[in-house]
Amino acid sequence: MLFKPKSARTHFSGLIFFQNYQRNLWVKPSHRYGKYNEEDDDDKDPKLRITKENQLDHFYLYKSKGQHLLTNTRILDAIVRRSNIKPTDTVLEIGPGTGNLTVKLLEAAEKVVAVEIDKRMVDVLHKRVAENGLQERLNVICKDAMKVEFPQFDLVVANIPYGISSPLIAKLVYGRNPFRSATLLLQKEFARRLLAEPGDSEFNRLAVNVSLVADVEFVMDVSKREFLPCPKVDSSVVIIRPKPELPDVNLNEWRAFTRTCFGKKNKTLGATFKQKKKVMQLLKLAKTTSLNKENPPTGNNYECDEYYDGKYEDEDTDGEECFAPSTSDLEMNLFKEKIVGILRKSGFEDKRPSKVSNEDLLHLLSLFNQAGIYFHDHVKPNDLGNANAAYLS
Repeated sequence: MLFKPKSARTHFSGLIFFQNYQRNLWVKPSHRYGKYNEEDDDDKDPKLRITKENQLDHFYLYKSKGQHLLTNTRILDAIVRRSNIKPTDTVLEIGPGTGNLTVKLLEAAEKVVAVEIDKRMVDVLHKRVAENGLQERLNVICKDAMKVEFPQFDLVVANIPYGISSPLIAKLVYGRNPFRSATLLLQKEFARRLLAEPGDSEFNRLAVNVSLVADVEFVMDVSKREFLPCPKVDSSVVIIRPKPELPDVNLNEWRAFTRTCFGKKNKTLGATFKQKKKVMQLLKLAKTTSLNKENPPTGNNYECDEYYDGKYEDEDTDGEECFAPSTSDLEMNLFKEKIVGILRKSGFEDKRPSKVSNEDLLHLLSLFNQAGIYFHDHVKPNDLGNANAAYLS
């Protein structure tokens, strides 16, 4: 059955069959795809109409908010099965939508914490879960997943909005809450970048930073035709498992270092570190770091590109405005020779970051730090609790 739209806007129609009734979802298209942004939509709270058994319930789905619901029961079952959920587990779900995955998670876990920003979806989710008699095990948080502090959980299983994939993964793997694994449905291209290894054309800072603290496993591809409304691209399911032991490295220093190396990932490291602006930045930072060690600063320190999203890796990310102490040409030349000497002696001068392993990058960072060259403005002991303040690419 198709409903004829009453406005000039284009609508998509489709049917999702729930256990006790079926719903027809009208979709409002948007020129933007992915990230939730209320300002992109004219109707911020379209009227939701819920009717009884065997009748239709319809409301708008917004592509601009990443609202693409997975409807294939076989794929939903496979995601739950591969997540290895225990009966005692608390599962965190980001973006539950109308509950296609949520109900299956509730059947397998002791408790589900669902974070959903759209109040309309929350209303539908509560009603659907209640109909299945599972409401006692569901905790819904109606807030922005990037702004709320997550409660304790054992697993993450979610079909997340594509627009927040990078910062959300950073919040999970560099966050305060320990967890066993995260089974995520991601945009296929993004998943390939996440899975990339040194030498792959997709290898990037995202893969470097995630692989430092977690292992990523590919599970399966999911066709765009399995979603309502149909997105523009296919998706992939991956499982992220935090590593039991982390390298002995300051994570703020590591992220700042990889940002420098991958600013232009196809340049050699020698070419990157010989740039005048980069030498000036590192020299000023070396002075600041030395001063901080003698007089530890109070308050918080923030990197210039704290929320760097990784989409512009080939742009210049020198960030020379961060520091302002004066320097002389002689100091600059001596410091440049020091940097180049480390790269040359260690064999990294002619290497490209896209072909260098994490082990080699950790070694190079250690050599720089031993020589008094730093990349973050406040070198301090490794603190996983504060690590999620800076999102990776």
